[in-house]
Amino acid sequence: MSEPSTLHHTFSVERIYPRPAAKVFAALGDPDKKRRWFAESAHHDVEVFELDFRVGGRERATFRFKEGTPFAGGAFGCDNIYLDIVDGRRVVMASMMEFGGHPISASLITFELLAEGPGTRLILTHQGAFFEGSDGPGRRHQGWRDILDRLDRELAA
Repeated sequence: MSEPSTLHHTFSVERIYPRPAAKVFAALGDPDKKRRWFAESAHHDVEVFELDFRVGGRERATFRFKEGTPFAGGAFGCDNIYLDIVDGRRVVMASMMEFGGHPISASLITFELLAEGPGTRLILTHQGAFFEGSDGPGRRHQGWRDILDRLDRELAA
């Protein structure tokens, strides 16, 4: 019998930001802010970033890895559909990721915002199906940690 071709994995990442939930929520839905913390990185160039932040709306991004990275010149992208948005509290999206034109994962991603003193606790839950050739759960988990660190810097600006 052959090995399964899909690896299912769920993880959560939590951060406490010293900003009110309204400010954190705004950074999830504002195209300029989200491009800065979610899409931009020293490791790749952003070729496309589109955000239609509403239930049924899409978020699309394509990237190209820079020289000196493990996948220099490689293209990857994500196509997300917003399934649920509760102002100031929750965002749920379905996500497909591809690398080099091949699908590598399908995920359900939930952002939950909870009051934490004068700040906000953000809980990101990633429920993924990783396909052959994917980055896998370990890299994706680290990727979200890095992305949420960039969100912290965006909120401080």
